[in-house]
Amino acid sequence: MGKFRLAVFNTQPPHLYFGGVERRITEITKRLSQQADITVYSGTKAGFKQPTVINGVNYVPCRSTDKLFPLDNWSFNRSLSKKTSELHADVYEAHLSSGYGFLKALKKQGSNKPFVHVVHGVLADEYEQAKKNRQQTLRDNLANRFMRRLAKLEEETAKNATLVATISKHSLEKIQKHYQVDTAKVRIIPNGVDPEKFKPTHDPAAAKRQFKLDNKPVVLFVGSLIPRKGLPFLIKAAKKIVKQEASTHFVIVGSGPLKSQLTTSLNEASLLGNFTFLSGLTEEALTAVYNCADVFALPSIQEGQGIVLLEAQATAKPVVAFDVGGVNEAMVNGETGLLVKRGSSDELADALLRLLQDGRLREKMGANGRRFVMDNFTWNVCAERMLAVYREALELTA
Repeated sequence: MGKFRLAVFNTQPPHLYFGGVERRITEITKRLSQQADITVYSGTKAGFKQPTVINGVNYVPCRSTDKLFPLDNWSFNRSLSKKTSELHADVYEAHLSSGYGFLKALKKQGSNKPFVHVVHGVLADEYEQAKKNRQQTLRDNLANRFMRRLAKLEEETAKNATLVATISKHSLEKIQKHYQVDTAKVRIIPNGVDPEKFKPTHDPAAAKRQFKLDNKPVVLFVGSLIPRKGLPFLIKAAKKIVKQEASTHFVIVGSGPLKSQLTTSLNEASLLGNFTFLSGLTEEALTAVYNCADVFALPSIQEGQGIVLLEAQATAKPVVAFDVGGVNEAMVNGETGLLVKRGSSDELADALLRLLQDGRLREKMGANGRRFVMDNFTWNVCAERMLAVYREALELTA
């Protein structure tokens, strides 16, 4: 089969965000630019206003807002659906609920073009987990209502798609539970990591100096500042950790609507001086910040897999996470890191302290983690498997 045209839809511009969805899009598309003519369509967020070409992949903005995610998503889908007759491709791919409007428009036109829907963390499961929080703000409740609506749209898209790709066995189980999608059309293709990009440095002290963290134990978090990432649990754990290891510093890489709430909580707990917030990092700076960490923490209360766990382990860093979702597929408890009970800040603190206070254990788990990732998760393998999905979708609709 020769070169085909692939159109990818995602609300956020993948080249301007470091979320797991965006990382998957950028890493896979650049590896397949020789096999397909690829165009990525995304919302006009983070100043993305003009088309650009990166690594042989076309990036095209479609008008959206730059406000609350559900509103961004709705406006992006609305503008995308109006372009149905203009966006010519052999295969269409949508992530999360970013292409439901376009798929509906295709169906109305009677088109049988192949449509691949990539489901990451299942939105219906995210909504179900969020409901368990009984101390939600008015904003949280509003966001949950939007999430419920988006979950319905994700379900509809998955059912109408030619094929569905998802990132873990856990996500497949949730798709079956919430969406009742025919499992015969679902393909499990985990996310990956570039072990040549994310690798341990020979001089970790220099990495710490780069971020002015000389001689400090460092706990790192990378991800969006949104409720399901569980950062309030890390702040509670930090209170206990700092009592025993006062110089411990927490580096939070990411942006999102919870930042002001988090900084207020830290200020009230007199912990603001132990935290650094970073955002808008280049890829080079992101790999450097992984190397300045002693331990990586992921306190998510819902996670389809967790690309950041793979990146941390590829950088030979031990990881600590809540035992939720597909996390236990992305690490090996007791060998590459430690899993603790969901929502337990005490267990999270104890696990982090155990690693911070035991250099040999950190080194052993870090080395195990890098081997684990290189043996099981790389973007090259992920790209080849997605290429097979696109070709299968083309054959199914021929």
